[in-house]
Amino acid sequence: MNRTFDAWWLQRLSAMVLTLCVAIHLATMIWVVHGGLRAVDVIARLHGNVAWGLFYAIFVIAAALHVPVGLRRIADEWLNWRGVWAARASVLIGVGLALAGLRAVYGLIVGVPA
Repeated sequence: MNRTFDAWWLQRLSAMVLTLCVAIHLATMIWVVHGGLRAVDVIARLHGNVAWGLFYAIFVIAAALHVPVGLRRIADEWLNWRGVWAARASVLIGVGLALAGLRAVYGLIVGVPA
């Protein structure tokens, strides 16, 4: 199978997951704000909640898979970067996003409660 085709599918599938995650996140935040909760209350309720931790971990992983594919296309079209270095740079950015995002999720769910 062609790598470009695989990247195309990866970006489309991750976009579907991101769409669902963004919709759930925004709906929840609107509901929470209209309920009168403050950020500190939300963080306190999320602490120790494995279900929300799993949701946000999926959100982070989908973003970390989606972004590098798009960045590689941008690097190719706008900067004329091609080949192995463009691929490595985009993967490195994706890994960085995944690590930073998963660390934030860990801190939110397992870290010190607010």
